[in-house]
Amino acid sequence: MSYGGYGNPPPGGYGGGGYGGPPPPGPPGGGYGGPPASAYGAPPPAAGGYGGGFAPAAGARGPPPGADPQSPAKTSHSPAVSYHRLWNWFTAVDTDRSGHITATELERALINGDWTPFDLDTVKMLMSIFDTDRSGTIGFNEFSGLWKYIKDWQNVFKHFDRDRSGTIDGNELREALAQFGYNLSPQLLDILQKKYDVKANQTAGRGVPTPGISFDRFVRACVVVKQLSEAFGRLDTDRDGWIQINYDGFMHTVLTLP
Repeated sequence: MSYGGYGNPPPGGYGGGGYGGPPPPGPPGGGYGGPPASAYGAPPPAAGGYGGGFAPAAGARGPPPGADPQSPAKTSHSPAVSYHRLWNWFTAVDTDRSGHITATELERALINGDWTPFDLDTVKMLMSIFDTDRSGTIGFNEFSGLWKYIKDWQNVFKHFDRDRSGTIDGNELREALAQFGYNLSPQLLDILQKKYDVKANQTAGRGVPTPGISFDRFVRACVVVKQLSEAFGRLDTDRDGWIQINYDGFMHTVLTLP
């Protein structure tokens, strides 16, 4: 059977990248498969970087005003300075000074480009990916990985937000998933868009946010598609796009996903 149909894996398998991760990076500075950063017009004002990210830290512990919280090395000239800035951000998020970051602390620290807080389910997903020792919290080394992960996804979001609306619409979502190697049917794409665009069914009007998938939900949508596709791929041993599964097997597959 060919792999050209919806739901079937591409020749290279079910998407790319590691557990919970975005696709492999493209040319330096250009995001994932995107053009160099200089090719983009000026992005709209955003909190925490394009699309979203860590909120500006309060107090003297954070980096100086005007610094990019997603790129501690951008204005640094030595690894020590970069490490110091990242540590400052870690301590700013660690509000109870425990030396570890909880889901509640992480939720308070992450915002979208329109200053709305990250969706709690997205925060929990990030915790499940980066809490590698399963302690229920994130230490500094785990936080370093999370920091880079957010920055990488900002590049992805910026590349696919073609109209610079600050959100991802249906066409942009389809293009992103196709480039990641996931060939979803129009029906599945419609379900995915409605599930992660919380504003899709609101009546347009003054004060109503522009419909589209926000940064946090875009990350979660892509990771969910990846994890489900990988789970299906492990069961599709002959790689023909079809599996046979009983109830227990189906429930086990779904319930063991992060």
